[in-house]
Amino acid sequence: MNQLSKRCKLVKNRCIACGLCAIQAPNIFDYDEDGLVLFAQEPEASQQFIAPDEQEAVLAAYKKCPVRAILLEH
Repeated sequence: MNQLSKRCKLVKNRCIACGLCAIQAPNIFDYDEDGLVLFAQEPEASQQFIAPDEQEAVLAAYKKCPVRAILLEH
């Protein structure tokens, strides 16, 4: 199993506030007052490293996002 952390970036101007990312990874994603995606633990950040135990949920959120507002990098 790959234990390297993935970096997740948010592209807020693409977000349509559909809510799918928070359903898939509620420990990672949350929403601002306009319903746009942000990181639950670091609301001001545009990117963060994802711990190995959260990567599966974040990958599911990435796959579900209809507008690719979530980007993943190794």
